[in-house]
Amino acid sequence: MSSKYAIGVDYGTESGRAVLVRLSDGAEIAEHVTPYRHNVIDEKLPESGLKLEHDWALQHPADYIEVLTTSVPAVMKESGIAASEVIGLGIDFTACTMLPIDGAGQPLCFNEAYKANPHSWVKLWKHHAAQDEANLINEIAASRGESFLPRYGGKISSEWMLAKSWQILNEAPEMYEAADKFVEATDWVVGQMTGNIVRNSCTAGYKSIWHKRDGYPSSEFYKALDPRLENLADTKLRGDVLPLGSKAGELTADMAARMGLTAGIAIAVGNVDAHAAVPAVGVVTPGKLVMAMGTSICHMLLGSEEKQVEGMCGVVEDGIIPGYYGYEAGQSAVGDIFAWYVDEAVPAYVVEAAKQEGISIHEWLEKKASELNVGESGVLALDWWNGNRSVLVDTDLTGMMVGLTLLTKPYEVYRALLEATAFGTRKIVEAFHSNGVAVDELYACGGLPQKNRLLMQIYADVTNREIKIAASRQTPALGAAMFGAVAAGAEAGGYDNVVDAAAAMARVREETFKPIPANVAVYDKLYAEYNQLHDYFGRGANDVMKRLKAIKEQASAH
Repeated sequence: MSSKYAIGVDYGTESGRAVLVRLSDGAEIAEHVTPYRHNVIDEKLPESGLKLEHDWALQHPADYIEVLTTSVPAVMKESGIAASEVIGLGIDFTACTMLPIDGAGQPLCFNEAYKANPHSWVKLWKHHAAQDEANLINEIAASRGESFLPRYGGKISSEWMLAKSWQILNEAPEMYEAADKFVEATDWVVGQMTGNIVRNSCTAGYKSIWHKRDGYPSSEFYKALDPRLENLADTKLRGDVLPLGSKAGELTADMAARMGLTAGIAIAVGNVDAHAAVPAVGVVTPGKLVMAMGTSICHMLLGSEEKQVEGMCGVVEDGIIPGYYGYEAGQSAVGDIFAWYVDEAVPAYVVEAAKQEGISIHEWLEKKASELNVGESGVLALDWWNGNRSVLVDTDLTGMMVGLTLLTKPYEVYRALLEATAFGTRKIVEAFHSNGVAVDELYACGGLPQKNRLLMQIYADVTNREIKIAASRQTPALGAAMFGAVAAGAEAGGYDNVVDAAAAMARVREETFKPIPANVAVYDKLYAEYNQLHDYFGRGANDVMKRLKAIKEQASAH
């Protein structure tokens, strides 16, 4: 019997990658990365050069199609596998990454008449310019006692569909009118492959306030926000919502020709990048927290019942693995903070020293930082360089360091930043635990665990839990391929459900990171200090970060 294959396409913030996976054992046969030609559009629009305001982050949807037409043929060519052996394809995406489309399913920014308007473009997940709308959504939802609010930790994020849609309505009503629908980029890309756009239960549940039993919030709620939004669910958000693992449709002949695949193969409904990673590390039961660690961290956990947890990004029935409630929390900057420090704040002698040793600046800093004892630097940081996603859900918070002296070294600052992100994760673990959602084991996947051993040891010490590491370097893509295999079904050589797929295809490394008791004891003390700072600056006792942000905005407006 010849082995069958599926392709997983993972859409990140700066690039997309395709991975060809063997279904019998999850072996990754070939992979290829396509950087987005337009990267993140956060300063000015392509062509028109229109300057964007603060907190904007857009993308060009043509870049997403280029990933399919470049990376998929590349993995087929590299592997030498016949197209007839590939039975399914799944994709995962950053979320909420949304775009307005016309009646023909095309992005408004493809239209000459609209492309000079920034609201016609894809709003990337880290577009934070709808914070004013998010604040109002939360205020009005709380005052009305809306039943959906506790499922999202009491706050709806500015990153999500409703705030972004309302921003379009407020700032570009003509774009709102021109849009036939607002869709997640993951659903749009799937629609480009199948010729039919459907919504997936994962992004609908976590990012668009959709519930398996209750649907979207009521038209009365939307009307209370803004009378013009009253019919949002029935108009701009309409469309079938299909569960994960469903077949969205079949690959069209046109796209098959452009991707080097066979027309008619199963295309799975879209998924969120981090959520796709959960079955790829073999987690299909409760009590195991999966951290997808990259520029940010998404924390995912399965539960057998629906609980309310402060600051979680959502709890969605069947949202990650069918049959369980999927909980999500997150930190909106982790790897991004370390990258900021290396790019913007490291002295020249560090750059030179790393160059002399033939290693990267990150590696040099990690090596020096790992020689320090826990607490030796006397430096402590808050990890809010890109706001706080959990548990405070506030994008207006900013970063902070305390304990700097004239003797502080760059690697001490670097270590404090690593530790700050670990403290942020511990805060999330404790929020779950104290609300009756067990966290017994930690799993890590993504780019960071592959690169930074010190970071993973710090996380084990700070959380006082053993951490297992994904064997795959491309965990979301592997998970997306699993869902592609499930969409194809066992009869075609795939699997009938994701639990079966995970049993055959998921892998974790033999080596784990275990907490070191002496380090745990000191980190408990440091975490107590972090916690005090977290609550003082994050819960309203001192809003200095927000006042500084307001002064900055006024100053830069002149």
